[in-house]
Amino acid sequence: MSGHKMIGFIGLGVMGEPICRNLVKKSGRRVVAFDLSPEPLARLRTEGAEVAGSVADVVRQSDLLFLCLPSARHVGAVFEGDGIRDHIRSGQVVVDLGTSSVGQTRDFARQMQAKGAAWADAPIARTRQAALDGTLSVMVGATPRLYADIEPLIRCFATDVTRCGEVGAGQVTKILNNMVLFETVNALAEAVAVARRNGVDPKLLLDTLSKGSADSFALRNHGMKAIVPGNFPERAFSTEYALKDLSYALELAADAGIKIRGAELIGTVLQEAIDAGSGDAYFPVIARHIDRAQG
Repeated sequence: MSGHKMIGFIGLGVMGEPICRNLVKKSGRRVVAFDLSPEPLARLRTEGAEVAGSVADVVRQSDLLFLCLPSARHVGAVFEGDGIRDHIRSGQVVVDLGTSSVGQTRDFARQMQAKGAAWADAPIARTRQAALDGTLSVMVGATPRLYADIEPLIRCFATDVTRCGEVGAGQVTKILNNMVLFETVNALAEAVAVARRNGVDPKLLLDTLSKGSADSFALRNHGMKAIVPGNFPERAFSTEYALKDLSYALELAADAGIKIRGAELIGTVLQEAIDAGSGDAYFPVIARHIDRAQG
């Protein structure tokens, strides 16, 4: 890690700001950050981060650059134009922490390699609280050598770090993680709606299911903390973002010639919630729309 004297960080949203803060506190490296919003930059500056004026400025200053952006479109925007592609230099490393298109990830990695630089996909999983606590799970796509190089920095904000294979493998794993999560949350939302209409208390239902084979992380978190109390805040993992991530899973399946009917169904459910005005709400809000659909 001695070669990475300056860490760059682009994207200080719900997850990016606490991740960057953990790097400032724990990495022992200088950290230079950039975001379009001035507020998180101001907060991080008071905690020791340096502030860049543009994407190009971060790329020029950093040896290793983390991206924590909402979608493949946003990653593309900082890669192209007056960004990473034009300013990257030999020996630099870019680590994408977002969930993004596998095809785009591998394309960017090829372009970086041609310039003597490297790209790793390291999408994050778990909640904002886990980002605050530094207990995220990270799924990495990188060569063994690059993984060994970047793992110590990733452990500044994660307790579970898994090398899933070469470039793109981290994205594949995270995309499928999210696909399974969305389908599970849909099942929980349906169960709660049916229980409520049949006189069984939803909290009692999920408490009981948690003691048997239906137990899951989704039940104990998305079910108990969001669906049962009806808590679907904005600035969490929105329905729009969920549908975006699901589209990557559907794309992977189509490329492999596999029909994934459950994923197609949850795509319809998410789109219906968006059409009903819940695009910015925490995605378990689908429970509200499923319950209303019962009459």
